[in-house]
Amino acid sequence: MTGHVPEPCDLLIEAGFVVPIEPHGVVLAAHAVAIRDGIVVALLPVAEARARFAAVDTVSRHDAVLLPGLVNAHTHNPMTLLRGIADDLPLKVWLQEHIWPVEGAVMGPDFVADGVTLAIAEMLRGGTTCANENYFFPDVQAATYKRHGFRARVGLPVIDFPTAWAASDDAYFDRAGEVHDQWRDDTLIATAFAPHAPYTVSDGNFARIRMLADQLDLPVHLHLHETAQEVRQSIDDHGQRPIARLDRLGLVNDRLIAVHMTQLTDGEIDLCAERGVSVVHCPESNLKLASGFCPVCALERAGVTLAIGTDGCASNNDLDMVGETRTAALLAKAVANDAAGFDAFTALRAATLGGARAMGFDHLVGSIEPGKQADLACIDLSALETQPLHHVVSQLVYATGRQQVTDVWIGGVAKLRDRVLVDMDIAGIIANARQWRTRIAALRS
Repeated sequence: MTGHVPEPCDLLIEAGFVVPIEPHGVVLAAHAVAIRDGIVVALLPVAEARARFAAVDTVSRHDAVLLPGLVNAHTHNPMTLLRGIADDLPLKVWLQEHIWPVEGAVMGPDFVADGVTLAIAEMLRGGTTCANENYFFPDVQAATYKRHGFRARVGLPVIDFPTAWAASDDAYFDRAGEVHDQWRDDTLIATAFAPHAPYTVSDGNFARIRMLADQLDLPVHLHLHETAQEVRQSIDDHGQRPIARLDRLGLVNDRLIAVHMTQLTDGEIDLCAERGVSVVHCPESNLKLASGFCPVCALERAGVTLAIGTDGCASNNDLDMVGETRTAALLAKAVANDAAGFDAFTALRAATLGGARAMGFDHLVGSIEPGKQADLACIDLSALETQPLHHVVSQLVYATGRQQVTDVWIGGVAKLRDRVLVDMDIAGIIANARQWRTRIAALRS
């Protein structure tokens, strides 16, 4: 009788707890994830994993929880370099009198590459493995994400005025097509149309986006119903609320990633549910800009896919998805006047699988299941701030800080190991950020 021959695998991650997200509400104690060729091949108890697999590398984190990498479903990551330059201002003043003038002076390939690099380092240290990006120079963004092995859907911007990226409507669409063609078959990077907002994009350009999004099967990533002023302006200019105008133009469908959504009627919530619209909740940015409150519990009850995003560092001011998820859960309860609403499991699902679904990446990431990419984060719960440990997911959402993230993998490749970034020059990134501060300060003096 021959002995059992273990299966080979590249990596075995053993954890005190695994939260797979799918199925919902499950916490698995003393489990391991086996990874081969960047793919999850099994999720099973540690003892069984050791017996079944012969791993090239084993990582044991018995005081930690392993979960899918967090998905930041709305970012403007080059804007890390604008962190803190125009705080404590309402959206319109913040954007038109401060952000756009500075961007006009500094925006270019170097600004975008350096800002994205800083953002990747920050996100990895906080357990985020995927971002839904919305900014200019998407060609540079895509190349930077790819260089660092970070998963992203990069927005192809459309806005009704010239920028350093494109000088005319046709140029925006021509350049969007070029970037999409370059990245259409990539395993890590994908694209989406990213019209800025209803108040900065014409009916004609929205119609072109709808046609091309249908042809290319691309999502449309859009700020929508962010403020009451946006809604009033749309009624004045178009005789309709923004979402009704988009519906008239054929854009309210399962490709729409609607960001902010703080001003919604019951009928608009039902429309989103009926059409398969995804909503990205950015609670800290909305709070800081006093934009309003997304009715998260009402959207959840209606069956709308909910995701969580940090927005950009100029309006948040961080990329901390651990903290953002806590804020999302707490704010949802207050807005709905329901302490049971948007519970810890549901909030964590929105920060992982919800974001992946909104981005069209749920076949790849967002849960720990055999066949999916091994985009994973390990969070240490042994610190005194997370003791005693009665309920793992409650502790994750309500008591844990991003500094407790110990390890991160994307496609099975280690990106953070024992709290140390792999293959990223932290001192160089910080020095580079400081020289941008000097350049921007000189512009504003």
